[in-house]
Amino acid sequence: MDLIVTRQSLLGRLQQWEDDKSWREFFDTYWRIIYSAARKAGLNDMDAQEVVQETVLSVAKEMKADKYRPELGSFKGWLKKITSRRIADQFRKRPQARFELPDPSKTTSGVAPIEKLPDPASAEDVVDANWEADWRQNLIDRALELVRNEVSPFQFQIFDLYVMRGQSAAEVAQALGVSRTQVFLAKHRISALVSKTVRRLEKSVT
Repeated sequence: MDLIVTRQSLLGRLQQWEDDKSWREFFDTYWRIIYSAARKAGLNDMDAQEVVQETVLSVAKEMKADKYRPELGSFKGWLKKITSRRIADQFRKRPQARFELPDPSKTTSGVAPIEKLPDPASAEDVVDANWEADWRQNLIDRALELVRNEVSPFQFQIFDLYVMRGQSAAEVAQALGVSRTQVFLAKHRISALVSKTVRRLEKSVT
């Protein structure tokens, strides 16, 4: 079950702009971590989505120009650097919207309005502080997507209720009309598939 190609073959194919399938694969795998980094840096949903688009476009341009050099650093670090730059660009694009002070008369908390504003200068620090944890969670989320397409909807529903939603085995068994043994088996099987897929993803980007 080859859920994802190796980094080398994927990045090699990304040099071809017309390879829509490879770019869709890249986007599906990495958009979450880019979006999460932008949101944690202080951007709103719309601007964070724009960061995703601009980051992917930057990757495309650099891949086409053959600027990525694995010997100079990991793909993970390279993507982090590009993401940080696009976040900083987004702060600079609309400074008026970003730094307009709220009406003090409408401030209900004890925090001064200026202290609530995102600091674009610290955006890179925020990305650095969260990148490793977000990278791991991104791989898990992508692995869950891939595995979901490889198992039956019913099996995944058991896994979702028991593992992801935290219901007890007895509650899941009663709700879905299965035995607790079936619940445990579904958890074991899907957890193993997710772990295997995460390892594949990790191997493809480190």
